[in-house]
Amino acid sequence: MKKIGFLSFGHWSPSSHSMVRSARDSLLQSIDLAVAAEELGADGAYFRVHHFAQQLASPFPLLAAAGARTSRIELGTGIIDMRYENPLYMAEDAGAADLIAGGRLQLGISRGSPEQVIDGYRYFGYAPTEGQTDADMAREHTRIFLEALKGEGFAQPNPRPMFANPPGLLRIEPYSEGLRERIWWGAGSRATAEWAGEQGMNLMSSTLLTEDTGVPFHRLQAEQIQRYRDAWTAAGHAGTPRVSVSRSVFPIVSDLDKQLFWRERHSTDQVGHLDGGNARFGKTYAGEPDKLIAELAEDEAIAAADTLLLTVPNQLGVDYNAHVLESVLTHLAPELGWR
Repeated sequence: MKKIGFLSFGHWSPSSHSMVRSARDSLLQSIDLAVAAEELGADGAYFRVHHFAQQLASPFPLLAAAGARTSRIELGTGIIDMRYENPLYMAEDAGAADLIAGGRLQLGISRGSPEQVIDGYRYFGYAPTEGQTDADMAREHTRIFLEALKGEGFAQPNPRPMFANPPGLLRIEPYSEGLRERIWWGAGSRATAEWAGEQGMNLMSSTLLTEDTGVPFHRLQAEQIQRYRDAWTAAGHAGTPRVSVSRSVFPIVSDLDKQLFWRERHSTDQVGHLDGGNARFGKTYAGEPDKLIAELAEDEAIAAADTLLLTVPNQLGVDYNAHVLESVLTHLAPELGWR
């Protein structure tokens, strides 16, 4: 069994070709798609976080609202850029949203990707200290966040508080037990995946890697996953960590599918330039179900992961994206042994 969910960037545009014209549309349709995905039997609803863009940016109100409308499906992010975050305030928001959702949050966090503005985190009040990089700052914010999620007291109580305190040092409230074990690190390279394993976080790997060794994307990603698991074991962590990969998968089973994605049926990996170095981008899987079944069976990273996140073209609307999810769950998942 493989968990299957969707990952939405939550784009909106006033264009006449978009079914998502405003931020309100994007938020409400994201909740509706989570509800539809749960009804279809999918396992997860995940949302991207991008600041200064016409995309989803503030995840916790969205996750809380989706949690109140659903009862079973996992709700997560892919990913929250920790350069922008106050880790203790984030721990409060995350705890509240997780309690509303009944312990279903799966939070993907990371250093983040290139943003819409230069050093956007500075506008949020954060800057690396002398000798520190923005990646170092993101990891320090992550360390504080993970410590807070343990639920241990660290703050000295006021001897004359407005309300009576429990004994000892105080922790961040509200506290949601088990959330620390449901934090994922979005790793863009083999080295950052190893770091995530050392820290005891789950691994979230996307449709691109910020390195290129000349091998196909899925093979490089499979190596990344193995290095992550080796690092987890070497660090002495208990239990089995979870691993997700993201893919764009579009079974062509209707005339509309053909109209939208027929040209993508010969998609291949792409090599580009990102963050000052080469990067390899995974291909789009599009075609008739029989063709996709054969192609996806050869994807080594999907085989190695326990969770598959399907990137969805959210501007095509809730109904169409629910159709894509249903097509994957009906036409592909059983044949590939995912269901």
